Amino acid sequence: MELSKLIALKGHRVTFVSTPKNIDRLPKLPPNLSALVTLVKIPLPQVEKLPEYAEATIDLPYDKVKYLKMAYDKLEQPIAQLLRDTSPDWVIYDFVSYWVGPAAAKLGVSSAYFSIVIAATLCFLGPAQGLMGMRGDSRTKPEDFTVAPKWVPFESTVAFRLFEINRIFDDVTGDDENIPATYRLGAAIDGCDVVAVRSSYEFEPEWLQLLEEIYQKPVIPVGQLPPMPLDHDSVDDNKEWKTIKEWLDEQPKGSVVYVAFGSEAKPSQDELTEIALGLLEEKKMGYSVPRDDRDGSFTRDSVAESLRMVMVEEGGKVYRDKVREVKELFVDRDIQDKYVNGLLDHFKTRKRRAQEVK
Repeated sequence: MELSKLIALKGHRVTFVSTPKNIDRLPKLPPNLSALVTLVKIPLPQVEKLPEYAEATIDLPYDKVKYLKMAYDKLEQPIAQLLRDTSPDWVIYDFVSYWVGPAAAKLGVSSAYFSIVIAATLCFLGPAQGLMGMRGDSRTKPEDFTVAPKWVPFESTVAFRLFEINRIFDDVTGDDENIPATYRLGAAIDGCDVVAVRSSYEFEPEWLQLLEEIYQKPVIPVGQLPPMPLDHDSVDDNKEWKTIKEWLDEQPKGSVVYVAFGSEAKPSQDELTEIALGLLEEKKMGYSVPRDDRDGSFTRDSVAESLRMVMVEEGGKVYRDKVREVKELFVDRDIQDKYVNGLLDHFKTRKRRAQEVK
């Protein structure tokens, strides 16, 4: 949604399409964008084994997510009809809806696959043809994903830890019920005109260059997309945030630590307890806490020791310096504006060329 708002700020009309509950979860649009952004709700078809309340991965445990993807696949025809009815210049989609690109191409609509993960991750995952199983890939077991792939020509530590890939390996190999995530990603890349990546040249220049070589099509970084500040009316209307804020206001200064795991991370209660105890001991920021490589377990001592190293000890200075450096990049609105302009310029150029061909 942040990318949609930034495009609308440039004066372009945007239609944001999702299911009803996902639309309802979005923050209220700023008044200056309400006339430029149209929110379209398309009901999510029901499939067997998918709970009725579930419309996003955050609603489900991991083993049920495949049924959500199956339900989203049933949106192919409604989305194709929407494209026919609206005739947009461009359509932007994510990897789950891998079928959008080919559907748009049939209608003469340009398409962009938008990746919320950075270029380094995409490079590690590899070419579209390999992801789709159309070209031999030597990675057939979990251990193969714990080392850098052969197509990365420089030294890299980007790889899964064994416990990480073990948790999701069934979505790499697939099953009779669902199309694997790797195929969806490969098809999403293969079917688009342009790949837009949530990244920047200031952050990972070598990975962005390599990604374009791997994909053999334009790769456009769109910046880090920091959230736009919420207006007071939007904050006041959010009952959940009001409850949280009231509780925070009652706590002593410096007594609360915010720990973000990401919407896809679902730590167990034991893991949360160990993290909390480690934070209580040191109450500092953290980095990658040492874990057991096979099952991902860690202890309160490993949490506390890692926090102490990063925040206090000399060995953690490199991390502290990096945080200060990256912080400025991630909140720099001028840099973000530059990348949105670059994306829109590319859209205009590609669209003009398409019209000239016609």
